[in-house]
Amino acid sequence: MDWQELTDLTRGQRFVVERVRLAGSGVVVEGQFEPPQLAQLGVDDQVFVAAFVRSHGSIKEMERIFGVSYPTIKSRLNRIAEHLDFVDTDPAPTGAEVVDRLRRGEISVEEALAELEKSR
Repeated sequence: MDWQELTDLTRGQRFVVERVRLAGSGVVVEGQFEPPQLAQLGVDDQVFVAAFVRSHGSIKEMERIFGVSYPTIKSRLNRIAEHLDFVDTDPAPTGAEVVDRLRRGEISVEEALAELEKSR
């Protein structure tokens, strides 16, 4: 069974994978694993995301592929984005990290205070 079949079977309901077998090695891991976020999207949305990636994020190319307008593509992207968690690529430093940088002389006391204030 592939992800698309599993997605069709669950009809968008959340599910948990409890057993994973590594192909070819016979190793089995049991527990509770959430499937990847993209696998939790409906099949149509998975195809849409794959097309978006293959078109290098070109909305103009997406318009051509799907035969729809710019606002339709943007609307669908926004709807899909609501279902995905985004990783913070620039998280605020912890207090310990700021103090360490201050001790190493990488930042001034004023800069440390400003960073600590921002992370509140």
